[in-house]
Amino acid sequence: MMKMSMDEILKGINGELILDGKDYDYDTIETDTRKLQKNSIFIALKGENFNGNDFILDSIEKGSTICIVSEIKFNIEEISNGVSIIKVEDTKKALLDLAETYRNKLNIKIVGITGSTGKTSTKDIVAAFLSSKYKVFKTKGNFNNEIGLPLMMLSLDDSYDIAVLEMGMNNFGEIHNLAKVARPHIALITNIGISHIENLKTKENILKAKMEICDFFTKEDILIINKDNDMLNTLETKDINTVSIGVEEKTSSIKGNNIKLLEDGIIFDVEDNNVVVGTIRLPMVGKHNVLNSLLAYGVCKEFNVSIEDINEGIKNLEATSMRLDILKKESFTIIDDCYNASPDSMNAAIDVLDSLKGRRRVAILGTMRELGEEAENAHKEIAVYAKKKGIDIIIAVGEYSSMFKEGFGEDITIFNTTDECKDNIKYLIKEGDIILIKGSRGMKFEKIVNKLKEI
Repeated sequence: MMKMSMDEILKGINGELILDGKDYDYDTIETDTRKLQKNSIFIALKGENFNGNDFILDSIEKGSTICIVSEIKFNIEEISNGVSIIKVEDTKKALLDLAETYRNKLNIKIVGITGSTGKTSTKDIVAAFLSSKYKVFKTKGNFNNEIGLPLMMLSLDDSYDIAVLEMGMNNFGEIHNLAKVARPHIALITNIGISHIENLKTKENILKAKMEICDFFTKEDILIINKDNDMLNTLETKDINTVSIGVEEKTSSIKGNNIKLLEDGIIFDVEDNNVVVGTIRLPMVGKHNVLNSLLAYGVCKEFNVSIEDINEGIKNLEATSMRLDILKKESFTIIDDCYNASPDSMNAAIDVLDSLKGRRRVAILGTMRELGEEAENAHKEIAVYAKKKGIDIIIAVGEYSSMFKEGFGEDITIFNTTDECKDNIKYLIKEGDIILIKGSRGMKFEKIVNKLKEI
């Protein structure tokens, strides 16, 4: 990373240097004392269940040379020589401000991705598509919130040409804050569903919150949207350079045609302004990944990356784990999609289950969270969709299992907890089954996946 001077840091975060250690050298910036190493800046975040200000002496012992705090919970005499202490009003805001200050030093193009579902898969695809022509940084794991994104920004340097950053949110203002830090040149919106409707109440509000990604756009910046989505289809963006993609929506400027859904991936033609420009072969399953790939193609077009470059870059694809990973065992097949769950991603996973050939198609489904008043109906509708797609059996886990049963009927087994399902799964699975495992992250469905791998 490039270094910021003490003056730049203090000005950027509006901090007060209450102890000047004179030695301002640092190599990393951390918010977790467990990750601290020698010559680190430690930012003492404060949450509902923790207070980083309690660990200043521990952080110094582990090697931090600069500590940014919001509370003084130590004696100055206890601080080692050479350590500087900066006090701010709010350390979370200081982290965002520090990342924004650092971003202004970078000469790099930024692609920002938001949406109700598909952000991480789209991030992985965009990074791969660009990789044969550019050195690309992408968000690691799910570092996509007001703590994770600035840490990603602070780990960048000018050796990268393009950074592909995921932007998540739970409420108004959060994408705005992330966009203020990242200042994306190209923004992607994958779709608008009902994830987070518990906080935001309506899909219109969810769209409004996602559109904050454009709050700091210049006239040259570009928004790319999935016009197959009902909310994005009618979006008015007269003051923003907008590119649309789609499969079903024929007015999209970039379309996917001649789609082949295979057991090990997808093949489709890209039509750009009514001209077929080539064929993409992606080793990721599901029709939804055609849409994600078209969004990525829109990015590539802006960076003069050809279809040939894209197919070469696909060789570098590194998909984030637990998202539609297909594992073929000797007697059955596992579809591991247990990282998270929402109505759109549930339906997409069921589509993938439907596309694979097996003796029985079994869906192990858990709770979708943050749906508020929509929760009961959303779980029922997923089961109705599974029935329509010919899924043979649902194994339901958690609080909305009764709604899965109401939508699906009698071919359903219900467990109260993930551990109960894990302990009994071997009695329910038969040779030749195709098994989808899908639930919200907090359900820890990877326990079921790991048990199936042992069978």
